Amino acid sequence: MELLQVERTALYGCLVITAKVFEDDRGYFYETFNRKSFEDQLNLNVEFVQDNESLSTKGVLRGLHFQKGEHAQAKLVRVVHGSIVDAVVDCRTGSPTFGQHLTVELSSENKKQLFIPKGFAHGFYTLSESAIVNYKCDTYYNEHAEGGIRYDDPFLGIDWQLQGKPIISEKDAELPNFKKVFP
Repeated sequence: MELLQVERTALYGCLVITAKVFEDDRGYFYETFNRKSFEDQLNLNVEFVQDNESLSTKGVLRGLHFQKGEHAQAKLVRVVHGSIVDAVVDCRTGSPTFGQHLTVELSSENKKQLFIPKGFAHGFYTLSESAIVNYKCDTYYNEHAEGGIRYDDPFLGIDWQLQGKPIISEKDAELPNFKKVFP
């Protein structure tokens, strides 16, 4: 029995994954990650080494962040509580979708996950009163390899479904535009 429903996106390698949920009067159960299913069904051999979790209040926008070079990270993102607009930008020079982006709503209700291959910038905007976002990474974070792109770069034109001015960190407010990072 296949436990994963997969939606291939317009950005090569990015996958929206929905696991089979088993529900009854007690609640629900589902596998958030199964290495064998990833290998067998998705032909992905990913060894995750780090799990991260963030709590954000409504209107918080985090991103767009990436790790450079050998520290580039593949990620599997899911929402444990609440809902977000998740956004990725293809930063792989030479890719046919270089500079293109994708947004997907992830929530604790829809239980969708987003697999993001190496070479993408990633960020999200909190739609609900609060959201807990959990994501697995296949490479350890390295502060010297971090990079980022402005969330509101007109070249990218990402529709974050903003509900007023977003709450962003000082660090994210100073990020450069895409074409400055990838001329």
